[in-house]
Amino acid sequence: MKFNLRKFIGNKEFMKSALAVAIPLMFQQLVTSSVNLIDNMQVGQLGDAALGGVAAVNRYYMIATFGTNGVLAAAAIFIAQYFGAKNMQKTKESFRFSILCAFAIMIPFALTGLLFPEVIVKFFTDDAAILKQGVDYMGVAAYTFFPMALSLSINNAFRACGETKKPLVIGILTALCNTMFNYILIFGHFGAPALGVRGAALATLIARLFEMITLLIVLKLSEMPFKTKVKNLLKFPFELGKRIMIKAAPLALNEVLWSSGMAMLFKFYSTRGSEVMSGYSVAGTTSDLFYVLFGGMAVASNVLISQELGANHLDEARDNGYRLLGFSTMLAVVFGIGMFTTSYLVPPLYNVSETARFVASSMLKIQGAMFWIYMFTCMCYFILRAGGDTKNTLLMDSVFMWAVNLPFVCACTYLTDLPIVGLYLAGQAADFLKLIISYKMVSKEKWVRNLTEGHQ
Repeated sequence: MKFNLRKFIGNKEFMKSALAVAIPLMFQQLVTSSVNLIDNMQVGQLGDAALGGVAAVNRYYMIATFGTNGVLAAAAIFIAQYFGAKNMQKTKESFRFSILCAFAIMIPFALTGLLFPEVIVKFFTDDAAILKQGVDYMGVAAYTFFPMALSLSINNAFRACGETKKPLVIGILTALCNTMFNYILIFGHFGAPALGVRGAALATLIARLFEMITLLIVLKLSEMPFKTKVKNLLKFPFELGKRIMIKAAPLALNEVLWSSGMAMLFKFYSTRGSEVMSGYSVAGTTSDLFYVLFGGMAVASNVLISQELGANHLDEARDNGYRLLGFSTMLAVVFGIGMFTTSYLVPPLYNVSETARFVASSMLKIQGAMFWIYMFTCMCYFILRAGGDTKNTLLMDSVFMWAVNLPFVCACTYLTDLPIVGLYLAGQAADFLKLIISYKMVSKEKWVRNLTEGHQ
């Protein structure tokens, strides 16, 4: 079949539409990532051990968050498509079910973190100093799972309906709240005790509670189509819950497997020294400034693909999918150049060892050079997910990681003496193969379907 480049190029109106939806979330995430970078620098002032301990806990935190987002992404498909089909009752019911699912995932993670913090941190490292800092941080941070469950659900529904400005403003305020309390509680300003990493965790908990309360107030005062009463929370048809879970199971499994795979990579990299853990944290927090593009394109796929599918505009949805693929890749080239540039600017700002700075700088250079590949494969994932093709999203993402990426990196870790930069390159090399596989899945177009048809 002849490759048609033109289908990947949207006109100016399409690009404006995509950016109009994507930019608010991208800006929110940029502010959040910028604040996280400042927070990370504040923790970094406590030394390599503190930064490594927080980084280890954040790997666990990421598994819970990604698993929850997997279920919520499935709910967002139905919320967006029912909203596009003007079926407000089903929109509300999908939202109710998403809240229950979020708590069903977050509660076990919270309890495990509270009861077995040492076991979790020790999985990544045996370094006594890092272990102590990680356990101290987890003792408070685990409580943040509870408000996050509700906040993620509400934000998810807002965006599925194309409302990105309210989450944007609340996200910015939450990030600023986190930074302010970090400054006060980590170092003991304004008469507060200097709590170190526990202060950082407490600041995060305060910020998450603020976010949840603010979202509830805004939702109460708004006229969003998914708004529901607490007494109706358990009111949704069994059939709808079943249909969402059929889509959610592969997505949630994928997110859990993928994030736990990332945790395994972190474990492999940490075998090259405790300083690698802090360098990895510096690189991760800095690169998050550029991964905001992924969040923006995810929302754009919900609005420009899922809603069009729900309205039964299948041809328009198909065209939008390919245009988003081309547009996002073009933007990724620009973002990648920016990430490469930060490798010279950000690591020197940290109060960490020279080795940690070198590790961070090297990882940022590699990610910057490959950023367009990451975006292309991730956009393929968003396209498949928007149409409910959750089986292929599972195959191309987490199954690929556990079947190809992790075994290769594991072999390089324990069977060779590769230094950290070589080991990290090995971990990224598989993305070239993933790019080919992911596009083949999109080109089959199994995702071009209306999930609401016959379920109005």
